[in-house]
Amino acid sequence: MKDIELLRSINFKKGGHLAREINGQPDLWENTYMSVLEKKDQLLQFLNEIFKINNLQIVLSGAGSSAFIGEILQQSFFINTGVFTVVVPTTDLVTHPRGLIHKTVPTLLISFARSGDSPESTATFELAEKMYDRVYHIVITCNAEGNLAKKAYGKKNSYVFILPETANDQALAMTGSFTSMTFAGLLISDIIHLKNNHSKTKKLVEYGNLVLQKYAENLREVSTMDFKRVVFLGSGALKGAAKESHLKLLEMTDGQIICQHDSFLGFRHGPRAAIDSSTLLIYLFSADPYVYKYETDLVKSIHQKGNYLFSIGIGQCLHKLDDININLSIDLCCENECIPDDYFSICAVLPAQIIGFYKSILLGLTPDSPSQKGSINRIVQGVTIYPY
Repeated sequence: MKDIELLRSINFKKGGHLAREINGQPDLWENTYMSVLEKKDQLLQFLNEIFKINNLQIVLSGAGSSAFIGEILQQSFFINTGVFTVVVPTTDLVTHPRGLIHKTVPTLLISFARSGDSPESTATFELAEKMYDRVYHIVITCNAEGNLAKKAYGKKNSYVFILPETANDQALAMTGSFTSMTFAGLLISDIIHLKNNHSKTKKLVEYGNLVLQKYAENLREVSTMDFKRVVFLGSGALKGAAKESHLKLLEMTDGQIICQHDSFLGFRHGPRAAIDSSTLLIYLFSADPYVYKYETDLVKSIHQKGNYLFSIGIGQCLHKLDDININLSIDLCCENECIPDDYFSICAVLPAQIIGFYKSILLGLTPDSPSQKGSINRIVQGVTIYPY
């Protein structure tokens, strides 16, 4: 286990699970790659027949953080497969199936679930079976014994992919489960080039270790600042990472820190009004030079006003780019080519996890289970599924 600042608080603050789960992610990503590699032939056999179907669509689904996985991967699935891809959270599909299920369109439903025991997960599976004329399933989950996995096992139209055992987080907030399920989905989206993508995997693992080993202390210091609001901005796949980052910090601080997310361009259209002198700004920068131009235009505009507390930039080779006066630059330098934004999104959520861990402790909370009133739980409670 790496000797990083994250682990110093374990013994006196019931944060042992969360600290280990945050710290173990780079190794988990490598193990996830090996798991997909082991199942490559089975996955190809299952997918090759499906991708022959005319007018096929892919639906990416999950609840909460698992839904944000789809937002990171939507463009990757479309680009890598050429199949029209949409993101429909299970929490929307369960309440509004008639407006979201086009029964005559052949559909590959890819479901992401840490436990697979959330009521909406199994309800979505059942609704899809009932309402689509032709539907196929890939279930990507961390729990082989979950209700969702059990629903799909043994069905000819379904494939269940189980993440390595360490992906099944025990802390309330999803960390390793989120990043490993995202990574598995990304690898499966481009399964025919899996071996060629191992170099990107190695770079991703390198980046993850760099964040944990080089920047954890900087992020701990940020957590001691008196910020009341945090804004996460990202573009494309990194917008999904910004969304997950905002939820992580909100969950770990039990809602005491107000968090917001948006795209860089979208933030101009009203949400920018949220910035004040107590605001921490966290920018997730794209490695695409075209996208980056739009991002730096906004950052320069915000920084000219100066009415914010502190800013963090997370990106690749930021030292080679324009001087935009970031207070803390988490510069994950690449020797050759940068990894694509969809890969980078997986490690881009680590800073929010680390800040959230420390802020939880500073607020007197228990990082493994920060919800003092029990308003949120590791597995959602209180949802009744009604017959449709």
